[in-house]
Amino acid sequence: MNMETNRELYKAIQDFAQSYFSTLGNMGSERAISIADEDTIAKIRSIGFRREGRPVKEVVAEMMENVYSHQALLQHPRYFAFIPGPASPLSWLGDIMTSAYNPCACTWLESSSASCIEQEVVKWLCSQLGYPDVAGGLFVSGGSIANLAALTAARNAKLSENQYGVGVAYVSEQTHVSAAKGLRIIGFRGDQIRKIPCDGNYRMATSSLEKAIIDDQAAGKIPFVVVASAGTTNTGSIDPMNDIADICEKHNLWLHVDGAYGASVLVSQKYKHLLDGVSRSDSVSWDAHKWLMQTYSCSALLVRDKQCLINGFSANPEYYKDAAATDDEINYWEFGPEMTRPARSLKLWITLQVLGTEAMGQMVEYGVQLAERAEDEIRMHENWEIISPAQLGIVNFRYAPPGFTDEQLDALNTRISNAIVKDGFAFVLTTMLAGKTVLRMIAIHPDTTEDDIRNTVQFLAKYALEAAVNPSLF
Repeated sequence: MNMETNRELYKAIQDFAQSYFSTLGNMGSERAISIADEDTIAKIRSIGFRREGRPVKEVVAEMMENVYSHQALLQHPRYFAFIPGPASPLSWLGDIMTSAYNPCACTWLESSSASCIEQEVVKWLCSQLGYPDVAGGLFVSGGSIANLAALTAARNAKLSENQYGVGVAYVSEQTHVSAAKGLRIIGFRGDQIRKIPCDGNYRMATSSLEKAIIDDQAAGKIPFVVVASAGTTNTGSIDPMNDIADICEKHNLWLHVDGAYGASVLVSQKYKHLLDGVSRSDSVSWDAHKWLMQTYSCSALLVRDKQCLINGFSANPEYYKDAAATDDEINYWEFGPEMTRPARSLKLWITLQVLGTEAMGQMVEYGVQLAERAEDEIRMHENWEIISPAQLGIVNFRYAPPGFTDEQLDALNTRISNAIVKDGFAFVLTTMLAGKTVLRMIAIHPDTTEDDIRNTVQFLAKYALEAAVNPSLF
């Protein structure tokens, strides 16, 4: 770029940073979600691409008006849908710095210090799990890829290539869909994936699990992996880790724990006991871009024995030989599916260095308590029922006035969600539990206040009454 464009770029960066931090300071007064209308979408589609470029200021202004102002703000204190991703400004800073220098975190030769930091962050995460010194792992784009890589390692550790066709994996009714998706990607058919029922608390039923394993063994199949959940996406339920670990040890199965958001409770001194038994797992997926307040993407795959990753992913063509690593060094392209990869751990390192681990733990504890306060507020309103009580920052509930059929209640609760999303005050969506459409709040943002919780529930109650009286409004 020429000097004038460089000056424009520098000024645009300054202006954007000032605008961004101003927005952060007033986030609570903004809408939690804004969906682009037809005119905005039409405007974006009409821009096209030109032979000659345009001024930086013009393009940035266009992005601010048409793109960034129309989205669900995951860092909003009243974003209660899916699993939120409230990002710390420190992570934002780390992202900016890392993107600017753009290290290729594939080899020690190319990014020695960044690779060293990734080693240190992985060691710290493994220590939270209670893993031994031979443990290791790497940062990946998200929980889906972490689960995919873990299941690949499990397959390679427990099955020979000629056994792939008779291998069987076990998930629960509440296991995140990425586990089954990952199994299909690495070659397993749908009939090789067993879906184990859950108990009344939405946890994997271990008696059903062991029976399925024994039945498959009797049928000549080879059970090889169980996927347990450390905080299910629907309810925040934690599968019985020790019981599942006992079964896996007894039958020689790999135990993978999907801890995408729930594993973060391990940084809390107050609540880490909830994941007792996770140290007995063979692998864990852990998304720092959820409850550790990182920008996307920042997820980790951690394994009890790092050699399992090397066995599954190492490749050494002739063009790699000059970048060979010593025993004290790591080439991360040997640990996972990516060759070229960004240095995802640096922003988490920066955040932990500035805040300290104690403050991070306190933020996680606050999220657990916010959901409990939401449950308390819901119980104060007439005709509302708790479907799944608050746990790990999640609570499920629904409006259930007398005189409505189950089908009508499903439609009614969907209308309540639609109304609050359209209003934009908060972002609350539905899910399905026990065949019912229910509302679900995930309250893990450290800036969410009790007033945010109370006001959101009151808005839901208001829309509930309006929808019940006049459903045509929605």
